[in-house]
Amino acid sequence: MNRKMVFHICGQMLLIEAALMVLPLITALIYGESCALAILATIGIAIVLGAAIMLASRPDDTVIYSREGFVITALTWVEFSAVGALPFVLAGEIPSYIDAFFETVSGFTTTGASILRNVEVMSKGLLFWRSFTHWVGGMGILVLVMAVLPMTTDRSIHIMRAEMPGPIIGKLVPRVRQTAKILYIIYIALTLVEIILLLCGGMNLFEASVHAFGTAGTGGFGVKSDSITSYSPFIQWVMTAFMMIFAVNFNLYYLILIKRFKAAFSSDELWAYLGIVVTSVLLVSVNIAPLYATVEETVRKAAFQVLSIISTSGFATADFNLWPQFSKSILFALMLLGGCAGSTGGGLKVSRAIMLFKSGRRELKKMLHPRSVSAVRFEGKTVDDKTISSVGVYFAFFAAIQLLAFILISFEPFDFETKITSVVACFNNVGPGLGAVGPSGSYADYSAFSKLVLSVAMLFGRLEIYPVIFLLSPSVWFKKR
Repeated sequence: MNRKMVFHICGQMLLIEAALMVLPLITALIYGESCALAILATIGIAIVLGAAIMLASRPDDTVIYSREGFVITALTWVEFSAVGALPFVLAGEIPSYIDAFFETVSGFTTTGASILRNVEVMSKGLLFWRSFTHWVGGMGILVLVMAVLPMTTDRSIHIMRAEMPGPIIGKLVPRVRQTAKILYIIYIALTLVEIILLLCGGMNLFEASVHAFGTAGTGGFGVKSDSITSYSPFIQWVMTAFMMIFAVNFNLYYLILIKRFKAAFSSDELWAYLGIVVTSVLLVSVNIAPLYATVEETVRKAAFQVLSIISTSGFATADFNLWPQFSKSILFALMLLGGCAGSTGGGLKVSRAIMLFKSGRRELKKMLHPRSVSAVRFEGKTVDDKTISSVGVYFAFFAAIQLLAFILISFEPFDFETKITSVVACFNNVGPGLGAVGPSGSYADYSAFSKLVLSVAMLFGRLEIYPVIFLLSPSVWFKKR
């Protein structure tokens, strides 16, 4: 393990976080808010701490491999959350550091789970920072840095693979930095388009920016306790559309830009994702129709919640706790599934679900016809057994970690529905669950221990398990390369 290089990059990342805090600082200054002092103090802490780490860990060897890539990724997300929580505590708006840490981890991992009961009392500067963490974490903290700064190693693909969601991560173009730039250009462009449309719908620039950050990162933090419920149908439809857009693999948008339309629109994952969305919206619409006055309202509520959950955005226009059990069951299943690989969405990912289904079908066929030879095909290519095996192993970890987290918080005085959906919603970066943690509830009543467990679950889910496991593994730290 090249520990000096790991810590050197982590020091650099704290300086990047200090720079990112300038935007919420400007917001606080514009609105004349006292939280500006807390943000400024945190910027100073991040600069001093980052510089000290860099000076203490000057590397002799700047080369990193997959092991370092995983550890750098996990450490960066932990330190960003740890330092990013400080403005809330220093400003006194979230007095408990554990609560502030939970809120910040939820922001960077684009989960949207909150301990706040009344969002409206928060200062605009910290509301901006809270939602901006979604935007930064959506595409990836380290991918952002690779897009704007030259990395100190030519092996930064190891970092990108460790941070980007999905089972298959490759480069769009030969250079990793160019790939990161392309992804972020698309990301920024889509965010700006949404901001413009939200402005057209009547939001002011602050509200439009905050909600666009939450939609782009598929996070769910907003500025009102009722989420999006009190906004106009136009705004709700705009956000519905963009939640769907940001949960699609960004590689497909690149293919469209270079006019490879056939390759983009022949994606197995894309059509499976759209099919699941349409089917779910139709089923939920029929099920909740008696609760609403018009067909348009029924479909709008159903479409918004289905896209919010499958994209793992976590916004709400209705308290789906009050919906029939059938609709809640569909939403629970979508929490586990999540969006597409290479998107800003969380969950298992549609691509993994497809490969699990196809490999399961192949095994059943082999049981009936032992001598038959069949291949699993995905995106027009044959999937090798190594990939199938890795998907199966990931799914085993996926289930086991959620089960462990559920056991660890099982002593809490909540009903089964609340506890199981808390774990699923946090691990899969959805945010709201059912019961006490539904759209009209919060995670405030959980103990400090359970909040830490759920914070770790969010990191496991966003970083897709392996970086956090390697971070916690002594053999990774001390074994020679």
